[in-house]
Amino acid sequence: MDKTYISPHERLKKYALEDISSVYEDFHLSQDGLNEAQIFQMRNKYGSNQIGYAVKNSFLHHLKRAFINPFSIILFVLAAVSFITDVCLQSNYGRNGTTVIIILSMLLLSGTVRLLQELKAGHAAELLTEKIQTTVTVRREGHIMEVPSEELVVGDIVRLSAGDRVPADIRLIRTNDLFVSQSLLTGESTILEKNAERLNPMTHTSLNSFSNLAFMGTIVISGSGEGIVLAAGINTVYGSYLYELQQTKRGFEQGVNSIAWVLIRFMAALIPFVFVISGITKGDWLTSFLFSLSVAVGLTPELLPMVVNACLAKGSTAMGKKQTIVKNINAMQSFGSMDILCVDKTGTLTGDEVLLEYYLDILGDERQDVLDCAYLNSFYHTGVANHLDRAVLKCSSMPGKEEYFRSLPEKAEKLDELPFDYDRKCVSILLSVQDKGNYIITKGDVDSVYSRCRYVCHHDQVIEVDPSDSGGVHTVVDEMLEDGMKVLAVACKPAPGQSLLYPEDERDLILLGYVVFFDAPKSSAASALDKLRQLHVHVKVLTGDQKSVAVSICRRLGIPTDLALTGEEIESLTEDELITSVEQASIFAELTPSQKSQIIQVLRENGHSVGFLGDGMNDLSAMTAADVGISVDTAAEAAKESADVILLKKDLNVLEQGIMEGRKAFANMSKYIRITASSNFGNILSIVLAGAFLPFLPMTAVQLLLLNLLYDILCMMLPWDNVDADIYDKPNIWSGKTLGRFMRFFGPLSSLFDLITFAFLYYFLCPALTGGLFPELSPAMQEQYAILFHTGWFLESLWTQVLILHMLRTKHLPFAQSSASGIVWLVTSAGLLLLTAVVYLPAASWLGLAPLPLYYFAFLAAVVLAYMLLVTLAKRWYIKKYHELL
Repeated sequence: MDKTYISPHERLKKYALEDISSVYEDFHLSQDGLNEAQIFQMRNKYGSNQIGYAVKNSFLHHLKRAFINPFSIILFVLAAVSFITDVCLQSNYGRNGTTVIIILSMLLLSGTVRLLQELKAGHAAELLTEKIQTTVTVRREGHIMEVPSEELVVGDIVRLSAGDRVPADIRLIRTNDLFVSQSLLTGESTILEKNAERLNPMTHTSLNSFSNLAFMGTIVISGSGEGIVLAAGINTVYGSYLYELQQTKRGFEQGVNSIAWVLIRFMAALIPFVFVISGITKGDWLTSFLFSLSVAVGLTPELLPMVVNACLAKGSTAMGKKQTIVKNINAMQSFGSMDILCVDKTGTLTGDEVLLEYYLDILGDERQDVLDCAYLNSFYHTGVANHLDRAVLKCSSMPGKEEYFRSLPEKAEKLDELPFDYDRKCVSILLSVQDKGNYIITKGDVDSVYSRCRYVCHHDQVIEVDPSDSGGVHTVVDEMLEDGMKVLAVACKPAPGQSLLYPEDERDLILLGYVVFFDAPKSSAASALDKLRQLHVHVKVLTGDQKSVAVSICRRLGIPTDLALTGEEIESLTEDELITSVEQASIFAELTPSQKSQIIQVLRENGHSVGFLGDGMNDLSAMTAADVGISVDTAAEAAKESADVILLKKDLNVLEQGIMEGRKAFANMSKYIRITASSNFGNILSIVLAGAFLPFLPMTAVQLLLLNLLYDILCMMLPWDNVDADIYDKPNIWSGKTLGRFMRFFGPLSSLFDLITFAFLYYFLCPALTGGLFPELSPAMQEQYAILFHTGWFLESLWTQVLILHMLRTKHLPFAQSSASGIVWLVTSAGLLLLTAVVYLPAASWLGLAPLPLYYFAFLAAVVLAYMLLVTLAKRWYIKKYHELL
């Protein structure tokens, strides 16, 4: 039994292009419908009509994904080491389990947040299944019956009525004024008329162009129909979107994981080295082993999950004030690094409705009576409203023309009409016009209307023409069509004494001219695109519309049109050609949903961070394939549910504001990770170097952990820091490679001044306060010697760590050209003073610290100033060489 997923598009296209008889023949059907044996056979061959989860992960699976990842493992190891060193083994300065509690709290918090997101991920799929009706009317073995929709199989003959939700993908075999809304699939509000006629092979096969197919999940607005099920369950267009939504794995944690692996590699290299050096020099291998583990702990920014979440939450709140809702705060990472934005054309670059651009006579000159006739035709047309009629009727609001168009219908009484249908492709209205008698006005497809014309009107002269010769018509019309415009022909003829209208009356018409419509770009689109270019975000248009329409819009907005690819052209490309073409082209037209997803995946494989802005069910696969899925509040419910970011207004200006806020949050996260990791690495390097020469450890494990935790707590203010414009004006990514380079470059700079401090403390300050060098002292004085040494390096390390935060948070000269925010200044300044004052408080002895003489702070000031100067010079060299800092 083959239940594997297959793409529905080719099967649907095949039967849309064939006669109904081919469907009956291929599926071995009769007019009476399926029998019991056939139903069983069809269900085994094509699967059932269920679109629930193909694979539903257990709670334990989600739990494992939430808590078992590289950084969580690091945190757990840190907690275990801290428990051994601080609780199990009593140190000289007492037990302290604070570090364990903090680290485990971070582990629990970060894991719980991810677990909740994992459990929520299935809600979009559940929302889709709720959209399908529970019963459907079918014909089986010659009887009409109601069956549950999930029991429907390929080959069933289904009846549709107004108000029904289509239960599967169906090839229509009979229709009666059947109008369907496909907004659930496309996100567009246009109502489409359906028919049972074979599709023209030249027809553009977007979802809205399959006039003889009804798709699962769409709604019957009016009329009735009957059709044969071509696809059921996950093999429907609707079900395929759900299937791809389940299968796509988002990569929000890739940046964090790359950083975690860098830290793991540093630990793997440092632990054995510190262990061997410390063991040889101190002779106590157990203490050396525990200290080497503490060194690894000291390398890790313990509060990374909390700082990251604080940055994301702060950025999310700021974006919310700018009409951008961030549903998944992890997506902020991708939002900040996004360098390519893929958008659909409709509603994003253009408005949701077309505009009437021109009203022309047969030679292309503006003509008022052409507009008057088109207006009366649209005004009295009672069929399903469409966007072209609405555009014509908007003429009544033209400045200075309100009274004219308001009085126009008063001069013409409607007698009868022939509504639009896909066979005739036109609308005809019979009117009684004051002082002119009865007239038929016809409006519709250019070729269809012209084929019904025997005459043309030019400068009030009626000239007989050959309706089979349309060359003159296309001379005028083709240029506008190539420019992406929509053209309708307008014709009329006198109908004296006639009160009813019949299809045969639509002949021997007089062609008056054309009304020309344009899907106009949004007034804000051009400026928004310029702003996105300034932010180094390249916009690519991925649309199902025709190539000529997409190129026309993009040309007006300044989007490069040198290379525009259609879905058919993409299918013909080799893999290597596709990799190159997606980089070069900015316009991709006539795409299927799977092709949109394919393009995004290739862009990501090329190294880009890609966002996709979509609003329909047909955008789901592309949204989930992108690094960050973006939707709007008017989108289909499932699209909003699966999106990471929702815009309260479908406007690229709103998105541009959101990108800037996302990058600011991203920049502050990057500050914490890079500066803290490099500073910690410098401390560890200093310990490794000192451990080879000092007869005691330069800092206890408790002091090292305490120093890092206190520093991290100060860094909790970083989400509220200022961000320089030159940092957020371009995309940034989290890279383990650049982090390692940053650590190796700036870390040793602090070690240089640590060694100077070690020399000062060991050979000058400590001997002056204890009466001699360490080997010359009694055990009691050696203990005091070590305490003074620990205190001196604790303070120097604290000051350099905090000040390096101010030095490396910007490319510019700190304090003068770029200053931290007020809250960061306040907290770091207060933290420095309070932690310095700790050595003079009773708690100092509990921490293994002791008061130092005031002349030490003169030395400390000199060291700190020299360190700041060296970092400033080194920073300039680093930026010049690597063209980046954070």
